[in-house]
Amino acid sequence: MEMASEREPRSDPATLPWIVLCAVNLWTGTARTDRHMATQLSRYARVLWVEPPVSVVTPAASRYGASRGVRPRLIPEGPRITRLVTVAQPFYTRRLIRLATPALLRAQIRWALRRLRVTPAAVITFSATDLLGRWGDDVIDVLYATDDFLAGADLLGISADDIAREEKAALSRADRIVAVSPVLADKWRARGADPVLVPGGVLTEAYADVESAPLPDDVRLPAPVAGVVGHLSDRIDVGLLEAVVEEGSSLLLVGSRDERWEPERFAKLTAHPRVSYVGHRPFAALPSYLKMIDVGLTPYVDNAFNRASFPLKTLEYLAAGKPVVSTDLPAIRWLDTDLIEVASGPAQFSAAVRTAAQRARQPDLVARRRRFAERHSWPRRARTVAEAIGLTTAGEVAPAEASSAAG
Repeated sequence: MEMASEREPRSDPATLPWIVLCAVNLWTGTARTDRHMATQLSRYARVLWVEPPVSVVTPAASRYGASRGVRPRLIPEGPRITRLVTVAQPFYTRRLIRLATPALLRAQIRWALRRLRVTPAAVITFSATDLLGRWGDDVIDVLYATDDFLAGADLLGISADDIAREEKAALSRADRIVAVSPVLADKWRARGADPVLVPGGVLTEAYADVESAPLPDDVRLPAPVAGVVGHLSDRIDVGLLEAVVEEGSSLLLVGSRDERWEPERFAKLTAHPRVSYVGHRPFAALPSYLKMIDVGLTPYVDNAFNRASFPLKTLEYLAAGKPVVSTDLPAIRWLDTDLIEVASGPAQFSAAVRTAAQRARQPDLVARRRRFAERHSWPRRARTVAEAIGLTTAGEVAPAEASSAAG
């Protein structure tokens, strides 16, 4: 919950500057760093949220409820946020077509700015694609690095050479670089930048009433229950999940899944009587599932992409009052708290889960976890970004992430 000391005078939306935020996730999908930051920055500015492009052939499962279209559209998402729904050519992720997509996206952003009759104070992009340095000398260009794009080339299905070229161009055009982890900050610093470290945050008020939420009606698992809430993909070490179950804990998995990830092992895991996989669930339903969980898991594979990341689920578990067992990541070390148990290898990881479960619901520890999460709230993170780009007047935040979901 936002502390009283964080509140600031209300501002008239009509007097606020505009910023353009070029997202990598759809507004109708999971609320990740780009969505949270857009919502919180609307305390300081009016936001044009630019959706990542969607084509008419994009599968429904990848559109999260967004409708198909052949023309860009502007959709109000509150008094301070306007969503630009962008379009792209079919098969725009293929290399030759992908290289042409930024120009199409820039044209749609210019169309939206003309329709709104505004010139932005800043353009923030969450990818290194060719969007910076195109909007005038008075516009602050910000690269917001949430991942090591180059280390994740295979995961993203993009040529490493293309990413390296895009990162070089972004570095030359960016006025500010924001990095979500110490590893990413060091990477950009080594290239001559002076990055601002803004780790991931948490919307603490969304998890304040977990214990009063009704239990989900589609899960029946014996205690103790370990849980993973979030997208299941190659970033997750399935061997750690198997070990947790073998050690005697139940396992609850909530979120979408990359079907290419360990299909045979995942099918065997979810067939176990003490494992329940419920798939993608709306954000409003998450408190019920978190109520069932005794221990939250961050079971990431040890690779360069994960070491540069900042897993938001870790703070979300703590905001819900749950202990966390995580693999050894620089972001976890940066948080520097005994409320997160760091464990490596299946045996150590599964044993840590059993130990954490024994103290999971102690009232003093539940309160400590929630207080710790409050120190890492999204409003505090957004204040750092706002100061970095010269936005100083804050007021009431836009409506909370009511439509976001676990993915």
